[in-house]
Amino acid sequence: MIYIIDHNDSFTHNVVHQFSLYDKVECDNYNRINTSNLNKASVIIFSPGPGNPKNYPSTSKIYKKFKGKKKMIGICLGFQQILFCEGAKIIEQKKIYHGFQSNIQVTNNKSLFQKGKKFRVGRYHSLKLKEPFKIKNFDITMRCLESKVAMAFENDKDKIYGFQFHPESFLTNNGNLLIKKILSA
Repeated sequence: MIYIIDHNDSFTHNVVHQFSLYDKVECDNYNRINTSNLNKASVIIFSPGPGNPKNYPSTSKIYKKFKGKKKMIGICLGFQQILFCEGAKIIEQKKIYHGFQSNIQVTNNKSLFQKGKKFRVGRYHSLKLKEPFKIKNFDITMRCLESKVAMAFENDKDKIYGFQFHPESFLTNNGNLLIKKILSA
């Protein structure tokens, strides 16, 4: 089962729909976690959402409790939430990307995806990872070709993955391929 933690985002139900193509999905608001379903899940998804990761301490607790025990995937705010929990700084961008389609590229040989592969993705964020970035077992694996902003990370040791972009968005080409590959890792 896949357990999705909803951070009050309009995209969350699109995320639920996308992941339900691969397994049973349960989804609850971050303020009303069903502990039984959370414990049964093999995968935890941290959804997109408004605001800053520091505004979601309950999600941070879940991440810390299950790190290394369950596969976890962060999307947009969820991407930022995971990195924030690891001690990274999340900062405002000069340019806000809400409803933008960008070209990104796989930049790391350690990625599940072939180095050099390009994707067109939907972006909806005003915050980004502050770099340089150095956290043990975490590798930035995709970057925006224009801005060079980090767009994905992978931690194969602990089975933790994140996308700054929205794989469920209609602006993302091959979003299902991205999710399927991560779920099968």
